[in-house]
Amino acid sequence: MLRPVSLFVGLRYTRAKRRNHFISFIALASTLGIGLGVTVLITVLSVMNGFERELQDRILGMAPHVVITGNGGRLDDWQQVMTEAKQVPGVEAVTPYISIQGMLRGSRVNQYAM
Repeated sequence: MLRPVSLFVGLRYTRAKRRNHFISFIALASTLGIGLGVTVLITVLSVMNGFERELQDRILGMAPHVVITGNGGRLDDWQQVMTEAKQVPGVEAVTPYISIQGMLRGSRVNQYAM
């Protein structure tokens, strides 16, 4: 019965003969190091994926998923568009808003606002 080469080499160096325990120790330390590294990598990736998902949920919760505008940024028949948008399956809420540009002026700082 043939064994794969990687399995043969791995078993050979983890079960060293009595006279050479140093190779067995190095092989065990390397195996534990790689196992610990992979465990830490999987844990960090899981935490980062959860953080990314939470961040996306919070950002998308504040910003609209869809913005409907007319030609030139003006929508004259917005009531009809709202009625049609509410009838689309999966739409939870429809809200009109006005977007203008302005300047906020304080005692020390001027800020652009939209």
